[in-house]
Amino acid sequence: MTVSRLKLASDLELSRIAYGMWRLSDDADTSPARVRGKIEACLAQGITTMDQADIYGGYAAEEVLGAALKGTDLRDRIEIVTKCGIVAPAGRHADRRVKHYDTSAAHIEASVDQSLELMGIDRIDLLLIHRPDPLMDHHETGAALDGVIAAGKVAHVGVSNFKLHDWTLLQSAMNAKLLTNQIELSLSAPEGFTNGDVAFLQERGVPIMAWSPLGGGALFDGSRPALSARLEEIAAEAGVEPSAVAVAWLLAHPARILPVMGTNTLSRIARLGEAEALSLDRETWFELYTLALGREVP
Repeated sequence: MTVSRLKLASDLELSRIAYGMWRLSDDADTSPARVRGKIEACLAQGITTMDQADIYGGYAAEEVLGAALKGTDLRDRIEIVTKCGIVAPAGRHADRRVKHYDTSAAHIEASVDQSLELMGIDRIDLLLIHRPDPLMDHHETGAALDGVIAAGKVAHVGVSNFKLHDWTLLQSAMNAKLLTNQIELSLSAPEGFTNGDVAFLQERGVPIMAWSPLGGGALFDGSRPALSARLEEIAAEAGVEPSAVAVAWLLAHPARILPVMGTNTLSRIARLGEAEALSLDRETWFELYTLALGREVP
């Protein structure tokens, strides 16, 4: 099974399932060999998109990835997505008094340079502003994003966790097009399907990256027994993992959703692509949606 691809721009395609690296530096083994094993397990299924952020692992995950890429051809076989804009009292920002957002030009430019250095690469394929910043000067932020593209440091840009008004505000001050919005979306967090988040992007033909597509494990922690049981039943019938059914539920939507999957277990990584082989009919989709809501649709 080879995971399909989504075209976001004439020179940018992402795999339909991305590997999320937010837990990369939490593994007991962060050696280059171990990380390369994870990437190779992804590549064997056609999963070529690696999702990072400067803040992941307390600002350590990008460096862990960089060590794994060094001396290999892996960089030429993957797309790197990373994010900036969150400043938390950890790692290189340990002296900060309070967690906050910074979408100033100086911060974006410094973050991009640091990400390039830590990962040992010369260009980021897709840079996302990690969170909406209530102090954002959209003219400054937009010009900064256009600037890192013009400088050749970033190929394309997008956002994460933005509402439609945040999106239109930033886009209004940019020449480059925002290519995606990475939002929380899953059977544990289905609100995006009715609050306008998905519809806004779907109308514009903008693929959606979905973080925490398994609800951070909440789908299988016993808190939703009926939903968990049905996921397991469907999985058993199809011969896949229950998690694949939850991901297939997102893939079935016409908005072109790209789930970002994160795990440090090699056996699970090796099966991430199973979801795309599973087809859910409309009634099954709504059955799972009903169980997620805990009630009938109106």
